[in-house]
Amino acid sequence: MSVYGDKAFEAFHKGYNCSQSVALAFAPEMGLSKEQTLKMAAGFGGGFGRMREVCGAFSGLTLVLGALYGSDDPAQKTQIYTEVQALAEEYKQRSGGGSIICRELLGLSKPEGTPVASPRTAEYYQKRPCAELVRMAADLLAEYIKQHPLPDAH
Repeated sequence: MSVYGDKAFEAFHKGYNCSQSVALAFAPEMGLSKEQTLKMAAGFGGGFGRMREVCGAFSGLTLVLGALYGSDDPAQKTQIYTEVQALAEEYKQRSGGGSIICRELLGLSKPEGTPVASPRTAEYYQKRPCAELVRMAADLLAEYIKQHPLPDAH
């Protein structure tokens, strides 16, 4: 567990979506304000706009990874794709669901069919694994950063 996982977990319990929660934990490292980070990650929640596709927590992880380690050189795509795929495999193992797909992690056979977010109630937090997934995603990314130190920004 890391301070980043704790920050992501707390953000999720404040009502932010999975992607926003993970990204927000790393806002200072990305050099972004809370507001910028929340806006950038907003559409990725609920598995891309609540379509239950790629898990929002993993999308948040990927957003931060790109901000910190991505390149503006088109020839460097393979490097970041390699890292995303490796992190996806680790996420699948740690999630217990063997997936990075939101609906599979939630045990849904299909999306709910509505863009309306579920109310955040005590029951919601009990039945959904999302709070623990955002913690796990942020912890995974914190481990990655520790193993791949960022160059000093001077």
